[in-house]
Amino acid sequence: VRYYGDDVAAVIAEDEIAAVKAARLVKVHYEEYPALVDVADAMAEGAVAMHDNVPDNILKHTSFALGDESFDEAVKEKGLILVDQTYDTQRVQHCHIELPVSFAYQDGNGKITVTTSTQIPHIVRRVIGQALGIPWGQVRVIKPYIGGGFGNKQDALYEPLCAWCSTQVNGRCVRIDCSREETFVSNRVRHAIRFHIVSWLRKDGQLAARKVECFSNQGAYASHGHSICAKALGSFAQIYPCDHMECDGWTVFTNRPAAGAMRGYGMPQASFADESNVDDCAKAVGMDPLAFRMQNIMPQGYEDGFSHNVNYDDSFRQCLEAGKKYIDYDRKLAEFAKDTGPVRRGIGVATFWYNTAVYPISLETSSNRMQLNLDGSVTMQCGETEIGQGADTVYAQMAADVVGLGDYRRVHVVSCQDTDITPTGLGAYASRQTYVAGFSIRQTGLLLKEKILDYAAKLTRQAVYNMDIADGNIVRTTDGKVLMSLSELAMHAQYNPNDSLHITAESTYTIRNNAYSFGCTFAEVEVDIPMCKVTLKDIINVHDCGRLVNPALAEAQVHGGMSMAIGYGLSEQLLFDEKTGRPLNNNLLDYKLSTIMDHPHLEAQFVENAEPTSAFGTKALGEPPACSGAPAIRNAIYNATGVAIGQDPITPHVLFRRFTEEGLIRD
Repeated sequence: VRYYGDDVAAVIAEDEIAAVKAARLVKVHYEEYPALVDVADAMAEGAVAMHDNVPDNILKHTSFALGDESFDEAVKEKGLILVDQTYDTQRVQHCHIELPVSFAYQDGNGKITVTTSTQIPHIVRRVIGQALGIPWGQVRVIKPYIGGGFGNKQDALYEPLCAWCSTQVNGRCVRIDCSREETFVSNRVRHAIRFHIVSWLRKDGQLAARKVECFSNQGAYASHGHSICAKALGSFAQIYPCDHMECDGWTVFTNRPAAGAMRGYGMPQASFADESNVDDCAKAVGMDPLAFRMQNIMPQGYEDGFSHNVNYDDSFRQCLEAGKKYIDYDRKLAEFAKDTGPVRRGIGVATFWYNTAVYPISLETSSNRMQLNLDGSVTMQCGETEIGQGADTVYAQMAADVVGLGDYRRVHVVSCQDTDITPTGLGAYASRQTYVAGFSIRQTGLLLKEKILDYAAKLTRQAVYNMDIADGNIVRTTDGKVLMSLSELAMHAQYNPNDSLHITAESTYTIRNNAYSFGCTFAEVEVDIPMCKVTLKDIINVHDCGRLVNPALAEAQVHGGMSMAIGYGLSEQLLFDEKTGRPLNNNLLDYKLSTIMDHPHLEAQFVENAEPTSAFGTKALGEPPACSGAPAIRNAIYNATGVAIGQDPITPHVLFRRFTEEGLIRD
C-alpha cells in the first residue's frame, strides 16, 4: 500500500449492502513507514523506496540544452539582469459529472464484454487482454455515451479488475463503481509540479538565457508518468525562444494518489510558472508585461527542431491584440495604477501554446467507415470517442461537407464505440480528435463519393468527371442539372438484380503531422487587501485553433476550459495531512470547484488562421482553454497589489501570508 486510497482487496457480492458489509470484515495489518508526500522528501538521501526497481524514487530524469556556446559562458555577458524564482502548482482532480464505472460479463465461449465509461476503448481492450493474459480477440469493450472524462478516463482504471472478477464467478456480471470521495484519490489527479526558473535578461528586455528545473509529484504509481513533466519542460524553449537554455525535469514517486492525464497535460502547470516568470522579468527590466511578451514570444516562421511544428502565422500577436482591445488594456492599466486604497484593481495577461495530437512522440492513426443508406443518408463510425465535447456533431459536419450531403443531419454518427465493430481509433486525448479524425473522414468520404459517382455513371451514362454530389443529389457539373438523388441511386444499387451493390467505404489514415495552437487570456480583478479577497471582474480567452467547423461548440469548449482555469487559479486544491498522506477534502463540499457564482462574463474570441497541414484547417481546442487562465489571474493580482505570488491556487490564506510579508497588512 503506497498511498491513502490504494486498492487493498476486492469483494464480490449480490448487492451493494452485502458488499459494504463484506468489505468491513476485511482485516489488514500494516507496518507503517513515514509518508513521503513532497518531492524533496522523496528525493532525499535515505528516503524509503516506494518501488523495489526505483531505489531513489525518481521515475525519470531528462534534460536538454540549447545554444552554440556553453551555458556558463553565455550568462557571463555583461549587464544581464537576473530573475530567480520558484513556482508551485497544486494537485487537483477532474471532477467529471459521471464517476468511473464499468461492468463485465462472459458469454458461453468465454469472451469477456466490458462496458465502461472510458475515453480510450480500443486501448482498454488491449490492456485487459494483457492484464488477464488472454488473446485480445477474447475481449470486447463497449463505450456508450459517457459523462465527461478530462483525462481521468484516459487510463485503464478498474476495467481489468472488473473483467477478472467476472471470471472468478463463472462469468456473471460484475459491476465496479466508485463513490465521489474514492474518485478524488483512488483514480487519477493532476500532477503537482514545482518549477525553479532562472532567467537572465538584457536591459532592453530581451531574454538572453534561461535555466528551468521541473519537479513533478507523480504520486504512488506511474500512470502517464514522465510524459507530463517532459511536455511541460519542452514548452519553455518554444513559447519564449532564447539563445541559451538548460532544462531538467524529474518525475518523482511520492505517497500521494497517482497523477495522470488531465486537461492540458502539463501545460496549465507550465503556463502558470512560465507566464508568472515573464511578468516577474518584465517588472525587473521596467517593461509593460504585454510589451515584454510582444518582444520575446515565438515569432512567425518559427519551427521546432523536434516536432517540426511551424508557426505559419503571427498568431500570438494577433491573439494578444484582440484581447488587448476587448479588455481596454491601455486605458484600464493607467486608471488602475491610481488605486492606492484597500481595494485595488488590476489587469493581467498570459499566453499559451499547445500541440495538436502526439506525433512524432507516438503513433497517430485514425480509421473511419461510411455506408450509404437507402434514404440517401450516410451512417458513419469512427474509433475517436465522443465524451461530451460535441465531436460527433463536428464529424457529421465534416462528412457531409466531403461527400456532398449538404445538411450534416444526413450523417448518422454511431456514437457508441464497440471494439468488435468500430474501426480502430486511439480515443479522446491530446486535443487530437477533430484534427486526427479529419484525415480519415476526408479520405473515407472521398472514397465513398468515388464509389457513388462510379455507380451513377452506369445509371446516367454521364462521365464521372462531369458529375458531383451537392445537397444530396447527383449533379452534372457542366450545366448544374440534377440527375438523380442519392436516395434514388442507393435504391437502384441495392435492388438492381444484375448489379446489386451496397455502397460502403472504409480507410485508415496514419497522421505524420502536428500543429501549433495558440492563444492568450486577459483577466481583470478587484483585490480587497484587508479581506484577502479576489473578485474576478472580467476575463477573455482568444484562440487561434485554425478554422472553426462549429463556432457554437468551439465557444462552449472555451467557456468550459475557462471555468476550470478559474478554479485552478483561485480555489481548487486537493489537501492532505502532511504526516500521513490522508486526504482532507476529497468531497465536493470541501473541495472548492469554481461555480457560476464565481464567474464573470466569459468572453471567447477566435483568430481563424487555417492550419495548412490539416484536412479541414483545424487544430487543437479541447485542452488549450484551461492553460492560461490561472497565470493571467495571478498577473492581474500582481498588477493590482505589486505582490508576486509563486503558488497556485491563490487563496485568501496565501494572500494573507504574502500581504503580511510585503507589509500591505500589518499586525
